[in-house]
Amino acid sequence: MRTILALALLVIIACNEAPKQETTAKEETGVLKAPYAQQFYDSLQVAMDAYYDLTDGFSTGNVTYINKWSARLQQHMDSLPVHLLQMDSARQADIRTNTGSISAELAGLQKETGLEEKRAAFEMVSDMLYDVVKQTGLKGKTIYRQYCPMAFNDRGAYWMSRSNKLQNPYFGNEMLGCVQVTDSLQY
Repeated sequence: MRTILALALLVIIACNEAPKQETTAKEETGVLKAPYAQQFYDSLQVAMDAYYDLTDGFSTGNVTYINKWSARLQQHMDSLPVHLLQMDSARQADIRTNTGSISAELAGLQKETGLEEKRAAFEMVSDMLYDVVKQTGLKGKTIYRQYCPMAFNDRGAYWMSRSNKLQNPYFGNEMLGCVQVTDSLQY
């Protein structure tokens, strides 16, 4: 009888220790989960590619390029298949609200005539899109969140990049070095 109890105790201890080791391994790799439908991630990746091209437009100060890629990003945000996300309805509604707000901000960005006004709208788009990606993930990708403390009269502003290269959408070529990588999301 003691042998059976000792064996049962060993099984319980072993079962309790295994998840702790697995959790530690996940924490050490820094890889986050991206558990939703591949079709959603494919669509989100196309939107992110348009966002990165929009960032390039701001970095070079090319208004024609900015307008082109903001229209494309708006189109991709409008068609993002949020309905494929298998999550509670409150989180899904939050993501829907964010994608709608991003689309509306991009529509306003396209109507702005000044580069600084467009950059202010870009800041809002960047913050909301970062929230969407943080909530859903993006399979197989690393996203770098970058920051320039001098943007908008030293108020500072964030944006996302697919790499940690120096590229500043708020000052363009004038201040490429005003870049700090503040966070990275790896899925």
